[in-house]
Amino acid sequence: MPVSASAIYFLNLRGDVLINRLYRDDVGGNMVDAFRTHIMQTKELGVCPVRQIGGCSFFYMKISNVYIVIVVSANANVACAFKFVVEAVALFKSYFGGAFDEDAIRNNFVLIYELLDEIMDFGYPQNLSPEILKLYITQEGVRSPFSSKAADKAVPNATLQVTGAVGWRREGLVYKKNEVFLDIVESVNLLMSSKGSVLRCDVTGKVLMKCFLSGMPDLKLGLNDKIGLEKESQLKSRPTKSGKTIELDDVTFHQCVNLTRFNAEKTVSFVPPDGEFELMKYRITEGVNLPFKVLPTIKELGRTRMEVNVKVKSVFSAKMFALGVVVKIPVPKQTAKTNFTVTSGKAKYNASIDCLVWKIRKFPGQTESTLSAEVELISTMTEKKTATKPPIQMEFQVPMFTASGLRVRFLKVWEKSGYNTVEWVRYITKAGSYEIRC
Repeated sequence: MPVSASAIYFLNLRGDVLINRLYRDDVGGNMVDAFRTHIMQTKELGVCPVRQIGGCSFFYMKISNVYIVIVVSANANVACAFKFVVEAVALFKSYFGGAFDEDAIRNNFVLIYELLDEIMDFGYPQNLSPEILKLYITQEGVRSPFSSKAADKAVPNATLQVTGAVGWRREGLVYKKNEVFLDIVESVNLLMSSKGSVLRCDVTGKVLMKCFLSGMPDLKLGLNDKIGLEKESQLKSRPTKSGKTIELDDVTFHQCVNLTRFNAEKTVSFVPPDGEFELMKYRITEGVNLPFKVLPTIKELGRTRMEVNVKVKSVFSAKMFALGVVVKIPVPKQTAKTNFTVTSGKAKYNASIDCLVWKIRKFPGQTESTLSAEVELISTMTEKKTATKPPIQMEFQVPMFTASGLRVRFLKVWEKSGYNTVEWVRYITKAGSYEIRC
């Protein structure tokens, strides 16, 4: 269920009403007094952003020195309400030059009332895009003297965007060179045992795009996901081609994606916004290709010495390489001296984080590197306690490699003028939480 807000209040830290707007007559005008009495004047403020008082629900959020309070009398979507607040604040900042505080509200009463009438109708959120609202609410706000942000210029031809047909892209764009850049960026989250067995693993990824296209182009993106390939083979009455397919979990799309066509054809079809945006996000839990395997061996030689041996092997293709590889090996706090031997890269002891830090600038595929270290400890009189050792952590970036195996099968651009486009595709895999138990 949408927000269906009955009223919205803007209060300062003392509880004084700066500005308010009543959208329904199912709540009284004194509801703000209940918020002041039962929430602001008690220790409950800041404990929970949702409170119920006298049959009404209060959703509130503190932005700078202002409390924004939404009052609802019926069951409502809390996440949608807070999303509305965040988007509304971003809208106000775009008009006020990047500032949103008590002074900005006092200096822009008329403009705020006009915006509140546009962004919410009878308690239901409407369009909150600054680019679109500035096309027909051209009044400029009183900008903060501390703001260095230049005022945005209104653009013509607002009719199509105001109707909601393609609200994220304006007409009349012209580029000398039409280009599309697509990046698939993945983060690998791993927990591995000291013997090399995987205890937990998943991949979170996102598809980032940067479009410099003229007119109103229609793009189609094909991936090697299992459902999409099976649907395509059914529509074309042909068997699925052999090759690796993957199953995408928890997929979320940008608003420009045509969900009706995706549900019917499993094809990502969209009219892209101009410039840079995030097309989709996803998660993979099965069939993950780990870029590295780490085999640690740590031996304690008495109370004052340790031997540390760590072998790191790259599993990806020999034609690829990883950049910025960092291996952090935890050691006891009473470490006094360390001696290293590494087959590649450099290593040192970082006392501030109690770790041996091993850095390799460039790590080729299908190779392995080892670190051997002797650690001398300060002798202590206290009895040694058996505690859980922190895991070894890795950082890396592998260009042109995806841990999920996701690949772009095609990227088609159609525009009525029929111009030629240049498509660029790049893959990047990074370490998320890449941990190996000692």
